[in-house]
Amino acid sequence: MDWNRRYALRSYVRSALWIVPLAAYLASTVAIRILGRVDEWLGWSWSWVLEVPVAQTALQGIITATLSFIVFTFSSLLVAIQVASAQLTPRVIATTLLRDNAIRTVVALFVFTLAFCLGTLARTQDRVPYLMLLIAIVLGGTSLAAFLYVIDYAARLLRPVSIVWRIGEEGLKVIEAVYPAKIEKHHVPTPARPDLGTADRIIVHHGVSAIVLAVDLDTLRSEALRTDGVIEFAHQVGDFTTVGEPLFLLHGGAAAADEHKLRSAVAMGPERTIEQDATFAFRVIVDIALKALSKAINDPTTAVLAIDQLHRLLRATGRRHLHDDVIRGNSGEMRVIFRTASWDDFVHLSCREIRLYGVENFQVARRLRAMLENLLAVLPEARGPALREELELLDLTLERLDMLPEDLALARVPDLQGLGGSPR
Repeated sequence: MDWNRRYALRSYVRSALWIVPLAAYLASTVAIRILGRVDEWLGWSWSWVLEVPVAQTALQGIITATLSFIVFTFSSLLVAIQVASAQLTPRVIATTLLRDNAIRTVVALFVFTLAFCLGTLARTQDRVPYLMLLIAIVLGGTSLAAFLYVIDYAARLLRPVSIVWRIGEEGLKVIEAVYPAKIEKHHVPTPARPDLGTADRIIVHHGVSAIVLAVDLDTLRSEALRTDGVIEFAHQVGDFTTVGEPLFLLHGGAAAADEHKLRSAVAMGPERTIEQDATFAFRVIVDIALKALSKAINDPTTAVLAIDQLHRLLRATGRRHLHDDVIRGNSGEMRVIFRTASWDDFVHLSCREIRLYGVENFQVARRLRAMLENLLAVLPEARGPALREELELLDLTLERLDMLPEDLALARVPDLQGLGGSPR
């Protein structure tokens, strides 16, 4: 199987809700057969004789309760997805809700319990399988506890602070994976991308228009080494690529590269994913802030929570060596050109739209200023120009607002809480 197909399958499995419950159902059928034979072989019974109708009634009660748990859980999950999509952003569905292992595990437990109890009931006709009945009762009690847990868990999960925190955690993982090298002492400026001139061969995208989800850089590098040329990927992860657009620009010996290998090294899809897209976590958090700042919702405190996570992500990004778009061979020669986001891209994405839609609110203006001033104080000097530019734009935007002098002075005070904390 090609790399891009494996990537698409792995990404789908991570976000699919039905796979784990289906596996639980299959596991229950195996468990029923094995435990049924073990029960017959042991001939084990309780210290008191249990009538078959009593055992059947108990199993039917567990089955009814478990079925109710499943219906309620899925119904609540659908409502939760709709609410989160409307109040936060539709992007949280794929990035958090459908990838939550706790919810999938609880649903799998319900399915396993339901199937196991049905199998046990089918074997409780002329005798009571005491071992299977005991396990069914334990599963029923566990399912009840899990049901109570998932209600509390889902309520906590869908709070804005929980959502943005989870996205921030995922974003940190991606930043560490895409930009593994930290700035230890002095920041080394990113060199300009070399101009290789006209490509000797162009490979265009075909099939359907889609978004670049991920790229297998090891394959590109090995193919460039094999052909002794330079492979330039014409896009950036997260870009929308239309049919007929250049996908690869091949220079020198790379013109003889295997086209199938190059195409299979690029995963495409209809929606951005977070695995290799370092800016996508920023994008989702900014979307949450913008939705909160809309006139229909008007929730600046949620926007401040979003800025908290943007502050966290920018601080982590600013302390790492960002790519210079060039991947080199063993001897240091240029082999692959692969564009990634620059520091200015991260800063613009984090600040511009929030400033445009929310600076008229005290909380947003003060929290943005506190973030920028803190980053200026803790990050290398090379990160300063983009941050100082945002501070200047923040001041210019505030000056253009029709605010009272006292309000304008208050809006210019940095505050990590937005409004209410002490000046920083």
